[in-house]
Amino acid sequence: MRTGVIVAAHPGVEDLAVRAEEMGLHSFWVYDTPMAHGDPFVALSLCAKATSRIRLGIGVTSPALRSAPAAASGLASLNALAPGRIICGVGTGNTARRTLGMRPTTAARLENFTAALQDLCAGRSTEYREGDRVRDIRFLHTGAHVNTADPIEFVVAALGGPKAAAVAGRRGTGLISVGLLDPTAWHALHDARRHAAQATPDDPDSLTGSRANSYVVTSLHLLDEGEDPHGDPARDATGHLVMSLLAFAADTPAFAEQLGPEEGEAVRRLLDRRGTTSTAPDRHTKLYPNYLGRIAPQDRDLVLPSLMNTLALVGTRDDLLTRITALEQAGIDELLIQPVIDPPTEMAQLAKLLT
Repeated sequence: MRTGVIVAAHPGVEDLAVRAEEMGLHSFWVYDTPMAHGDPFVALSLCAKATSRIRLGIGVTSPALRSAPAAASGLASLNALAPGRIICGVGTGNTARRTLGMRPTTAARLENFTAALQDLCAGRSTEYREGDRVRDIRFLHTGAHVNTADPIEFVVAALGGPKAAAVAGRRGTGLISVGLLDPTAWHALHDARRHAAQATPDDPDSLTGSRANSYVVTSLHLLDEGEDPHGDPARDATGHLVMSLLAFAADTPAFAEQLGPEEGEAVRRLLDRRGTTSTAPDRHTKLYPNYLGRIAPQDRDLVLPSLMNTLALVGTRDDLLTRITALEQAGIDELLIQPVIDPPTEMAQLAKLLT
């Protein structure tokens, strides 16, 4: 299985991309969560100039954040700096919208956005709508300005649901999901993608010019001999993923109701600790600061073993290889980790584990 890394945009991110390339990792991704992290297009421009081989991904942008012309311009500009190395993840804006106190967009709008990006980034014209006004648009300057000749890889974010997987099938894109380590769930996503592709009149793979890949984002903690799998080091390495799910549950009562008693209690403690409620209009300002950053020691008790085991890879080398093999057999092409404690060391662990 291939390996990669995903991080928040920050000054010096290009140095981390260089380290990832030197370690032989396949891809380097940056989040697109405007009110929580820096800008991915700025960060990846620096990474593009500092590297020569590693693929560079945005994980993920959304029509609820950027217009298709603006996003396509950023992507094609990156493609001019790193020809053929750009990956664009697209989604409904689940987290990026929630950090604004808003809700994600629809699968239909996501599909239209993806289609427009594919057309524009391949040098084709596309339909652009503002209200009742509709125009055909295309890049008016290419050459030194943007690169529409080399293909850009597109992947659709799916949180385990078939609607996004169907969009991927119809548009000929790959899939990406965070913390989805259940092989059965991935089989279902791939089935939904395949069925949608088979029902599409045109060959969806011809839209992209590249094979559709599946990516899973997680955290990895390789245990030392005799180490507690739920001790502080393991909680610190995986806590950001667990806290992201708890924040989502605290922001989404219908989801929280589906959790078990222990997890539900953790959500209630989080809300109390942050001084907000699941219905407060400003809850996004209390739940999402330091989103996907290193957790505070006082929050370690919220990092439940059940959620660590579900969302992250924690174990001995043999344990991890067994789980990774099962994911590979379920059709996962690349494992992306989110390092927060010591990124170079965590990246080296990943590279060594799968060498």
